[in-house]
Amino acid sequence: MSDLDGPGRYQYMSFNAPLSEAHADAIAARLAYAHPVDVLDIGCGWGELMLRVLERAPDATGLGVDTDEELLGRGRIAAVERGLSERAVFLNTPGVAVEQQADLVICVGASHAFGGNAAALTALMQHVRPGGRLFYGDGLWDPAYSVKQPDLVWEDFFELPDLAGLVDLAVATGYLPLFTETASPEELDDFESRYLADDEEWLLRHPNHPRAAHVRAAAEDHRRRWLHGYRGAFGFGYLTLGRPSA
Repeated sequence: MSDLDGPGRYQYMSFNAPLSEAHADAIAARLAYAHPVDVLDIGCGWGELMLRVLERAPDATGLGVDTDEELLGRGRIAAVERGLSERAVFLNTPGVAVEQQADLVICVGASHAFGGNAAALTALMQHVRPGGRLFYGDGLWDPAYSVKQPDLVWEDFFELPDLAGLVDLAVATGYLPLFTETASPEELDDFESRYLADDEEWLLRHPNHPRAAHVRAAAEDHRRRWLHGYRGAFGFGYLTLGRPSA
């Protein structure tokens, strides 16, 4: 799609999650330190975190699965550009259809594919080789924060766990919590700004385009929901979980 057709998708984002470059590099280094032989990224998008792990684990291979062919194509191009095409494979496959096990499983922001956190953590356990790790990221709600306009948040927002609840759920599922962290407020703002940048930057270049009114309305609606709805109350947790050896 050319610029005249409309805004791009995720052009200003390294990750489709609130994750800074420095934070991502630290996570990738920590995950690679365990010397995984193989990495499985479920709901990978363009698989940036998987690629960073592979760069730091030169003997590992990676498989990223998703159902968005455009994003998978971006991952394949990145793998070629970084000399990882021999070790990184991207497949158009639903996460629930995957059967492989791996030393390291990555699942960030894809719990909905399984039906929520509880179902996702249970299903993902079967993909983590005993003694291996799951890197799991998903949304949180801080109940101490007052949402002034509840009508601006999505329907199941208040069903999100807080960080303690997500960790407790992982432990109850049988995981060992090896590392617990969250996205910072700065990472969350950066994520939202970069998400909106596709539309805003395009509108700057094409203010009179036939699609401009529609794109502007969508961007304004998202920005209103973010700044007047869930900003401050919404968070994002990252858990490094271990599956005990048999």
